[in-house]
Amino acid sequence: MSDHKHYLIHKPFGFLSQFACDLKKKKLLGQLGEFPEGIMAIGRLDEDSEGLLLLTTDGKVSENVRSKKVEKEYYAQVDGQITDEAILKLTEGVEIGIRDVKYQTLPCKAFRLNTDPGFPPRTRKIRDDRHGPTSWVSIILTEGKNRQVRKMTAAAGFPTLRLVRVRVGENKLGDLKAGEIREVDSFL
Repeated sequence: MSDHKHYLIHKPFGFLSQFACDLKKKKLLGQLGEFPEGIMAIGRLDEDSEGLLLLTTDGKVSENVRSKKVEKEYYAQVDGQITDEAILKLTEGVEIGIRDVKYQTLPCKAFRLNTDPGFPPRTRKIRDDRHGPTSWVSIILTEGKNRQVRKMTAAAGFPTLRLVRVRVGENKLGDLKAGEIREVDSFL
């Protein structure tokens, strides 16, 4: 039996995926609850992204989850009605920039969601309906470059308006509400 602690958390929009930051007025994970010493986020979600984040005190678990063996699934609300052609581009991989270097994303799984996933409204409105239609796409990756999903959908011609990670491996966001934390014995 391990003395390590593991948590599932629904990172809200506007929070950084970290516990310490030199920048004033930033919202940090520690503001959402009490955590043990040595806690770390496994991977990151940028400030504008929401959804499932795994926290642990075990560095080995963190390394395993970040590996390319573990799928990460995101729901992206994109600008416009995403086309079959754009979905195909996403699945085959697109060229994006990582720190001013061109990078070809690995092939992945992507498909259009035929219904709105029903997430509660974000704390800051995405945009008015008069700006045209939006659609949702599921993107399942085994890699995790900086702002990768946002860069991928933009490269396919459909910029991301809202991004929610819904799954890491077998761990699902499920009914966790924004800011909610659930302690688990281990990650699936």
